[in-house]
Amino acid sequence: MGSGALALILLLMSFIHAGLTQERPKAVLKVSPDERVFRGETVTLTCDIQRAGDIQWTYSWFKDGYTFYPHTTTTTAEISFTADYSAEYSCRGERSDSQRSHTSAAVTLTVSDLPRSTLTVTPDSPVFTGEIVTLKCVIESHSDWRYEWYKDSTEVSKHHTVNGDTLTIRGVITSDQGYYRCRGLRDERSVSSQLSSYVYLSVKDLPRSSLTVTPDSPVFTGETVNLTCVIESDYSSWRYEWTPEWRYEWYKDSVMFQTSDRYTVNRDTLTIRGVITSDQDQYACRGQIRSVSSQSSSVFTLTVKGELNFTVLLHYMYDHTSNQKTFSLSDVTFTLLINMTVPFI
Repeated sequence: MGSGALALILLLMSFIHAGLTQERPKAVLKVSPDERVFRGETVTLTCDIQRAGDIQWTYSWFKDGYTFYPHTTTTTAEISFTADYSAEYSCRGERSDSQRSHTSAAVTLTVSDLPRSTLTVTPDSPVFTGEIVTLKCVIESHSDWRYEWYKDSTEVSKHHTVNGDTLTIRGVITSDQGYYRCRGLRDERSVSSQLSSYVYLSVKDLPRSSLTVTPDSPVFTGETVNLTCVIESDYSSWRYEWTPEWRYEWYKDSVMFQTSDRYTVNRDTLTIRGVITSDQDQYACRGQIRSVSSQSSSVFTLTVKGELNFTVLLHYMYDHTSNQKTFSLSDVTFTLLINMTVPFI
């Protein structure tokens, strides 16, 4: 055999050896939208064969190490399915000449239930007309939610202010009363959180106040006077404010009614001890809770009289037989029984 033929044989053998020892292509599995998804979401797997070349490939798909039915083999490098539960996925490519890629590293797809939404309301219901009410939608996992709000199963009016997870109702009115709920949406995903449970917002008109005074007016200097503020409401957390000569802001001469040794307040009762003539004035009351007040009571005028002073002119006669002494005051006659053993002089 000539040297030329030998060289050709050696060259062919080197090509064959290189082909036999050529490393198989690697397969890389990619998951979209994320490796953590919610039950019911659509998941897309892509099998990327590195250095695949222009040769036609078919793809095999595996779930937890077994053939992934019904996506056993495909001619495309991508499959989509609805996520049901967590599992490990992998893929492998095969060329038309039967050469296979390596099986990709397994990717764990974590599937969780749709997160719950919880709706909280501040302040606690019931609220009163004019108050500011804040509803907050709390979702137990993930972030970047966009929130939807519903009142009586209808999306809430646009006049309410929405800032992220918070819906604010300013100057609440009775028509805002109803059942509220919320949920979160993700713009880049075709999924939403579970709807929250309904929360009922009760809106009440500001209650009326009435003022009672004991004892009845007029009173006399030195007496103790109790003024009681009665609020027509079943709400027990009212705080009371007092002022004589009531004005809307409950001030007198720009100063709110101040307590002292003579003026004490015990919840709904204002007590004036040792009343004096300067206590004669107009009084009113209201209850205050959070940022709102009850309607003011009607104004009550407390009349204070001085001590009762009078002069008595007495005329008397003495009856020796009955031991009685009789005093006469105008048209009124007083009789004094005298028990004595000696004559009255």
